[in-house]
Amino acid sequence: MQIWSQAKNMAEQTPAERDRYVDFLRSVSILVVIVGHWLIATAWYVDGSLTHGHLLKSEPQTQWLTWLFQVMPIFFIVGGYSNGVSLESARRKGTDYGGWLSARLNRLVAPLLVLIISWAVIGVIMGMFGVSPALIQYASQASLIPTWFLAIYIMVVILAPLTYRFWKKFGFLSFWAFVFVAILVDVAFFAADMQWLGWSNYFWVWLAVHHLGFAWRDDRFSSPPKLLFYSGVGLASLWLLISIGPYPFAMVGSPDEGLSNTLPPKITLLALGVFQFGLLLAIEGPMRKVLSSVRLWAATVLINSMIMTVYLWHITVMIVFVGLLFLADGFGLGVEPGTQSWWLSRIVWIGVLLALLLPVALILSPLERRSRNGDSAPPSPVKQIVGAMMLCLGIALLAMYGYGGGPVPNLDVISFVLVVVGAGVSGLLPNFGKRS
Repeated sequence: MQIWSQAKNMAEQTPAERDRYVDFLRSVSILVVIVGHWLIATAWYVDGSLTHGHLLKSEPQTQWLTWLFQVMPIFFIVGGYSNGVSLESARRKGTDYGGWLSARLNRLVAPLLVLIISWAVIGVIMGMFGVSPALIQYASQASLIPTWFLAIYIMVVILAPLTYRFWKKFGFLSFWAFVFVAILVDVAFFAADMQWLGWSNYFWVWLAVHHLGFAWRDDRFSSPPKLLFYSGVGLASLWLLISIGPYPFAMVGSPDEGLSNTLPPKITLLALGVFQFGLLLAIEGPMRKVLSSVRLWAATVLINSMIMTVYLWHITVMIVFVGLLFLADGFGLGVEPGTQSWWLSRIVWIGVLLALLLPVALILSPLERRSRNGDSAPPSPVKQIVGAMMLCLGIALLAMYGYGGGPVPNLDVISFVLVVVGAGVSGLLPNFGKRS
């Protein structure tokens, strides 16, 4: 395949100083997220009707799997490492904040806009064919769930120069400052019933985890035994928070209608992040040797070249596939979720979905490899920040309510406008004229 040959050529030309392990963790994490989502979303066709569900709710004994599939801390750790590298590079080149921010956000937003606009069109078409508004809302909201990550990550990127200076000046004291605020927010959430304040932990928890990436970038950890010790402390803290504290067991989703570790984030995700950070960095040396293999590194390069596309579109592919199976009299959906036969069928299920996702990724991924026109200056930092904040608000609302949902009429239209106008204000509308 031509794309594999291109990936091998890129792999062979990789500079020696590049940390391949960072890219490897990013690519493996995205695959773990995809498989996890494909597993926990269930669909069962019985007597001409389709019942959709959530494996963590219908089969509570499977919640231990979320300790394996909750890898968002790894994303933020890798993001912190990458942002640290890019900020140092920008400083050496004399690139100002506006130029750095524009380049950093461009590849995140372009593929995101395609998904948002595509689902707006799909929703209109479904309505024209008489599909119920409730089904349109469910399908769009489920498909747009992956976008919540970008809503918060974009804000973390905006703050990265400031938090990086914070890290450079105060070191681990800056990390513990975020941890301390996150703990206070959780105390207020549980002890004072200030649940509204808990939403601020989207910042404090993920900024703290992002800081671990800065620490990695600055090579503040070099002893595997110490890293394994820190990992053990993180795991022990996580277990205590769950067994003694008020936190639920599941690390993904909301199997408990009244409480979740992720909605909003809790300090359990911080403990999980420390556990993952220590464990993964402890094996960095051996993994770097493994990644000297051209084939493995080429596969890593290939996945990273389309990473945003496969992440954003993997649920949409599943939703469309389930819809087609439903129209085919429920072919393949007649096995009851959670049974032995259902688990055995997941091998085929995931294989088919991967096969369907690949052509979508090949078609759409070039968009995330396109850069801004070098001849045009980026908007001012103020415009970029204001536009990005509008965009993030629209993304968050669509991820929460989908098209057709929400507590107020036409919230989806307002959210869509916020995304598109925000992208325009911040100069993040796709430029189809140049590929990096």
